[in-house]
Amino acid sequence: MSVNEHEEIMLQHINNYKMAILENVKNNTNVLVDEDIKSLLKTPPLDSMDLIRTKFLDLAKKNKIVLNTEELKKILDSYRKYVMKCCVEIKNIRVSELSDKIEKIEFSKNNEVIKINKKDFNNINKEIKKIIKNQLSDGFEKVILKKIDSVFLDGVEDEKKLKITSDITKWIKGSYVDFLRLWQPRYEDFEITTDAECGLSIEAKGTWLNTSMYEIPTLAIINEVYFRMEYNYDELLNSFKNRLDEKIRKISTGEYNIGSFSEFGLRRRLSAKAQELAVDLLSKNEYPGSKFVGTSNVYLAKKYNLTPVGTMAHEWIMCVGQGNHKHNPAYSNWYALDAWVREYGVLNGIALTDAITTDCFLKDFQLTYATLFSGVRHDSGDPYEWGDKMIEHYKSLGIDHRGKTLLFSDSLDFERADKLNSYFKDRAKVAFGIGTYIANDTDVPALNIVMKTTACNGMDVAKISDTTGKGMCKNPEYINYLQRCIDWRMQYGR
Repeated sequence: MSVNEHEEIMLQHINNYKMAILENVKNNTNVLVDEDIKSLLKTPPLDSMDLIRTKFLDLAKKNKIVLNTEELKKILDSYRKYVMKCCVEIKNIRVSELSDKIEKIEFSKNNEVIKINKKDFNNINKEIKKIIKNQLSDGFEKVILKKIDSVFLDGVEDEKKLKITSDITKWIKGSYVDFLRLWQPRYEDFEITTDAECGLSIEAKGTWLNTSMYEIPTLAIINEVYFRMEYNYDELLNSFKNRLDEKIRKISTGEYNIGSFSEFGLRRRLSAKAQELAVDLLSKNEYPGSKFVGTSNVYLAKKYNLTPVGTMAHEWIMCVGQGNHKHNPAYSNWYALDAWVREYGVLNGIALTDAITTDCFLKDFQLTYATLFSGVRHDSGDPYEWGDKMIEHYKSLGIDHRGKTLLFSDSLDFERADKLNSYFKDRAKVAFGIGTYIANDTDVPALNIVMKTTACNGMDVAKISDTTGKGMCKNPEYINYLQRCIDWRMQYGR
């Protein structure tokens, strides 16, 4: 036997050996999955599916109502199938990683044995845990929460539905539900004058618990009153309907393909009737290159069985990061993101980047937060530059940007969304929050009004966005101080 023939036989032997190891890996891959991952797969999806059913039934009995058990069974079966699909995907990731590792092994002696240890896969285990957590939480929302109304028979009081749903999910805490049930606006918290350049100034003062609830309904009321009093409302509504029909036609024919989008127009809507009409019609149609996924109006989301969609507000970052002047305000994002993660764990959703400029935000949006948050939101500045910058940031952290969401919400219409979607869709998950264009597009210009936080704990706070003029603060000296803090950190800090 020649040397070449001998080497060829040995190479074939090695390849057969590798193939045998791989086959064994495929059949026994769970052995190398650590206990933390196994526990995630078991709680709550597989082993405790019956426990979820039992909890539903126990809560129904406690609240003296009867459930549609057949529908409950269907929902839980669907969720089980969803989880099993996730398990297959996870196993494929495991096998793929092991295959790459085994293929790269080079033998230095004939009797060498392939050894694979758990510690070799610490990094992929971490990634798998993140994937599992995201998939299971997404599945729970899509498969169970969105269909939960079908479990209740006709005639069940909304109060009891809410009680059972909140007890099952635990995402909206019972104490918060109680607060919403009891909360009432306080007129004495408002100071209304005609001192502003536009002729109307409204300020709200009081506890953050109360005042944070005022912005959206106040602006919605002002808009509807203004358009009803200043114009012929019936004519405006007709023009709104005509424009809405044209919008729906353009995404139905594929003239615009904008991917996933939500209605964000509550605070600037023409009227409650107009917003509901838009949400109703958009949710009834299917579009070839677009998908209407939800609305920021929680009531309409419930009524039309849509996803209530939203993100953190600038107010959150301003108050948490700047409301205590013992903090350096250039670290506002860190304080806000840290508090958010401690409250919501892995259910973090979208992070807002421009409260004190996106560049400063990225100083704090490092590996942990960039991993835990499912994406980021653009609300000022050039959207293309911003999106490119975010993708490069994810790359620099070793995070797959294709699995992260870029949510655009700044002055959008379908034409702008179509162009942005075309530009980014192959590099990230793209989504749009579209407000005025959907909820108040008529023959007359929409109002450009805002209600922003200017002080917290008796101290100034401010927003310095990526667009000059979008900030709001009564004290120019504080703006100067905040800008100097940001500049110093960008130049010298971390």
